[in-house]
Amino acid sequence: MAKSRPPVQVKMPEKTPVKRTPRRSVLSDEIHEMIKAMIFSHEIAPGQRVNIDALAVRLEVSQTPIREALARLESEGLIAKEPLKGFSATNLLTVKEFDDLFQFRLLIEPWCAEQAAKKIDDIGTAALKAEMQSARTALKFKDYDQVEALTEHDARFHTLVGRIAGNQSVLSAFERTHCHLHLFRLFLATKNELVESEDRSKFVQDLFEQYYQSDSGQLAIKQHEEIAKAIIAKNTKLAKTTMFSHIESSLRRFSPAAQALNEG
Repeated sequence: MAKSRPPVQVKMPEKTPVKRTPRRSVLSDEIHEMIKAMIFSHEIAPGQRVNIDALAVRLEVSQTPIREALARLESEGLIAKEPLKGFSATNLLTVKEFDDLFQFRLLIEPWCAEQAAKKIDDIGTAALKAEMQSARTALKFKDYDQVEALTEHDARFHTLVGRIAGNQSVLSAFERTHCHLHLFRLFLATKNELVESEDRSKFVQDLFEQYYQSDSGQLAIKQHEEIAKAIIAKNTKLAKTTMFSHIESSLRRFSPAAQALNEG
């Protein structure tokens, strides 16, 4: 009988350490947030041209993530691109644009609330309840942090209602307005005394003080609670009318300041 051979020992090559670098998407997100912060702080002023080469040098990245970030910011209405001229920061929202924006919301959001009440399921109910809990958490913050947290809740709440409504075209139309993003940009400009006109500054300050605070407490959050309850209860009529009243009352509260600006 042949003797069995001992097993062959194979020496495995040593593994070369893998050099880990940030994922492309992570880098793109970081650059996007950095440039957006520069726009909000007016480090890139409204209307100012954006120099891609200079940004790349400053942020120590190639031009590619800069261009990707600018494209995203363009979709958010914070950056404009003109043929043969390149990129520039968009101007702050005017009073006319503010009014037009709220008129558009009056057309589509009550319908969204009505449809959401028809179609809401257990997942949607849980999502609405969780969002309202985030609003109550936001109320615990102070001053600037509270305004920022409430603005973020505001945007999430209205987007969530649109998502539950189930019409992607309508939801996309609303999301493209980036309503709350632009309102918060106005607020930051005012807080940092970057708005030149005193009337305009007062308008923006009143907008946020009256929208998020009133003698009866946090009015916007209370109205959100009413809308959410109507949707969860599948009360289509109440959901629609409550949403309409919510947006209309906001516009009505700001109209005196807006009128003064239009006359000025």
